[in-house]
Amino acid sequence: MFILKRQDVEISSIQHPKRDQQIPILTYQGQTFRLISVFSAAQEEEAKVFWRDLTDNQGKACVLLEEPERFSVWGKIRLEQLSSDAEAAQDANLNPAHIKGCLLMLQAVFIDVEDLLGNRQAGLFQKEIAEVLKQWHFPKADTLDAVKYLLTMDPLNAAQIPPWQEHHLNTLLQELHRIGKSYFGNTSFAVRAIDALQDLPSADQSQFTGWLNQSPLGKLWR
Repeated sequence: MFILKRQDVEISSIQHPKRDQQIPILTYQGQTFRLISVFSAAQEEEAKVFWRDLTDNQGKACVLLEEPERFSVWGKIRLEQLSSDAEAAQDANLNPAHIKGCLLMLQAVFIDVEDLLGNRQAGLFQKEIAEVLKQWHFPKADTLDAVKYLLTMDPLNAAQIPPWQEHHLNTLLQELHRIGKSYFGNTSFAVRAIDALQDLPSADQSQFTGWLNQSPLGKLWR
């Protein structure tokens, strides 16, 4: 649909009707949009490719928001949808394997930072990840202690995994790649993060890699 500037829109958040979480909402000319994915300022081309894929190939009504620090893609939604069957279907469609895979990749990059760069850099990495999760309202990840738990838990055997949705996973993988590259100066960490997916059961691994490869995010991690 449109490429918008920050001054063109209003951004707020509303309470999810079924969960203890806030949902970012963008309002433009009386229309409401829900956050799908976030890109860094250096990823302008990736953001536009992702946005065009959704609008041109998948027929979704989306806007691309351009800010000095980032780009973000938002999908049109009616607020009443949040408690409708459409919302329930979206929640049901999120495969837990996707969340587990993202957690394994996050932990793999963290371990790399700790092993190769030392404890001080690992502490800074924790704080940067915590800031991202807090800024984008990730459920069950709003404190540094919660982030420390996510970095050390066993996603495969945990009693509960965080109730994240697809836009959370898109944002996490975008920001994780950006932060990892800033620490290592290259993308060598991406291969080791993908290798960590071998810990998933084979069926979950196939589902996760299929999901990732179909996304414009996939090329970041190849």
